[in-house]
Amino acid sequence: MGALHRGHGQLIKAAQGIGIVQPSSVLVSVFVNPLQFGPAEDFDSYPRDLDADCEVASAAGASALWAPSVDQVFPGGASAQFRIQVPSQLQAHLCGASRPGHFDGVATVVARLLALVRPEVLVLGEKDWQQLIILRHLVADLGLPVKVRGVATVRDDDCMACSSRNRHLTAKQRQQALILPQLLARAARDVEDGKSLDLARLRSAWERSDLKVEYVETVDPFDLQPLQVGRKLSLLAAAVRCGETRLIDHTFLMSRKPIVAIDGPAGAGKSTVTRAFAERLGLLYLDTGAMYRAVTWLIQKQEVDPHDPEAVNKNLENLKLELDLSQSGSQRVRINGHDVTEEIRSPDVTTSVSAVAAHGCVRNALTAQQQRMGINGGLVAEGRDIGTAVFPDADLKVFLTASPAERARRRALDLQNRGFPVPDLVELEAQIEERDRSDSTREFAPLLQADDAVELISDGMSIDQVIETLIDLFRQQVPEEVWPKPSI
Repeated sequence: MGALHRGHGQLIKAAQGIGIVQPSSVLVSVFVNPLQFGPAEDFDSYPRDLDADCEVASAAGASALWAPSVDQVFPGGASAQFRIQVPSQLQAHLCGASRPGHFDGVATVVARLLALVRPEVLVLGEKDWQQLIILRHLVADLGLPVKVRGVATVRDDDCMACSSRNRHLTAKQRQQALILPQLLARAARDVEDGKSLDLARLRSAWERSDLKVEYVETVDPFDLQPLQVGRKLSLLAAAVRCGETRLIDHTFLMSRKPIVAIDGPAGAGKSTVTRAFAERLGLLYLDTGAMYRAVTWLIQKQEVDPHDPEAVNKNLENLKLELDLSQSGSQRVRINGHDVTEEIRSPDVTTSVSAVAAHGCVRNALTAQQQRMGINGGLVAEGRDIGTAVFPDADLKVFLTASPAERARRRALDLQNRGFPVPDLVELEAQIEERDRSDSTREFAPLLQADDAVELISDGMSIDQVIETLIDLFRQQVPEEVWPKPSI
């Protein structure tokens, strides 16, 4: 809505790195929308300085700035236009509760702007979190052909969230208002340390500093409904008035870092894309499939029948399995001190791994080890029961799959690149279908898609396209403020 500042500049810079063409063409719209102001709100006094906005947008790298009139956006006037009504549950709390009609006005004008511009991506700030979530629902529910990307809240050196309305604050009020972000940050640290959250105490502290509290609430970040603190991720948000200026801010309360679980059948490309996805987001990559392959390699070396659970279980005693990174950044797998990174990818191991993994003793031992590795979060794990058995509370679950024919083609290419003999594609496809049947019907931890997992069928998709899709899904569940993209 104009009065651009560093936060808007960061949106523009983030938008440049999105899209098919790098850098992307970025259009900045500036429009003070009359539909989202109530009768007693500051529409007439809202800060406007188009010349300064053009300078900020240009300096940040925008391709163009579009500042339409009300008649251009709403021919015949705003009152003559159809309105979008936001579902009541999305605006029953936070700003929606005290600003009736506000988010209806936001949704209406954004739908109009998207129809006029038809961009590939809509880039919005996470500072207006409720607005971001509502607009994500708008795009999804109406099937609009645009991706929505959020960018973390930008703060000034004193930790105040950048806002166009900050310019209304006097120097004294600015100092007075700093207690808003300070106490939010302290509350987040306290919850992380296991302390309880007292909303009444927060409200009292702000009011003692002469801030008039409009609301302070904890809600689910994605459905915006109230919840009890203790969930792995919740939103603590507040709105206050400092003098006549309304300020909003929030923080996220976390009990652990995010976990991504990527399930799917054999040969779906999980290892390749999961490793790259983890690197792009700075997450630890947990290759659980390599762990089962390593145990299978050990069973073969001991010349044990892979179908004999008692014999297999004996070889799990004093098992020492390690996953670490080499100096080149590739993952190395060691079992009982032996580096088996390459050996576990052989066709012999591939043939037997399903039988070994089907034993409850093997899955119990490795599941417990994987859960210990993920106790603090901050990782992405792939396998065939990650979202159902190992990390059922993962923040994002994806069931990555492909047709048997596509997986056979990929398997043949992998064998060829590794120097192994390549069977006929029909034979490979039959092997894959048999393994799917075996994995999905085994008694212990069968291959299943978790009820809350997103199915991603990768036929016809490049590795980069799959990774980008995973990143989009991740950002729908994990805000950038919670897990920033690592700097390169």
